[in-house]
Amino acid sequence: QVQLAESGGGLVQAGDSLRLSCVFSGRTLSTFTMGLMGWFRQAPGKEREFVAAVRWSGLGTYYAESVKGRFTISRDNAKNTVYLVMNTLKPEDTAVYYCALKQSPEIGPMTSGRSDYWGQGTQVTVSS
Repeated sequence: QVQLAESGGGLVQAGDSLRLSCVFSGRTLSTFTMGLMGWFRQAPGKEREFVAAVRWSGLGTYYAESVKGRFTISRDNAKNTVYLVMNTLKPEDTAVYYCALKQSPEIGPMTSGRSDYWGQGTQVTVSS
């Protein structure tokens, strides 16, 4: 079993920055070395949407159009941690942010909302 724990959410003003972290743990982490780590978000009354993903190998990052140029995803495999640096935050970025871990390398299913493991989520609120 794999556990994911997010941290770093909070209340900020428009234009501010935040860094989210997600620590992965579990006996089967070695089976994900060909996979993807990512972030999703769900705003009130909306479906969960893909935000960003990075390959475990580091050779590839992917972003939703709405965050491209403002958000940066990175990972530290030694710490089993993935980060999401969010700059120039907007009120429409307000959501619960979830990290996710996908075992297979295909990015398409992940951008469509599918993954193998999910964290509990961390709230990000951006005031105008």
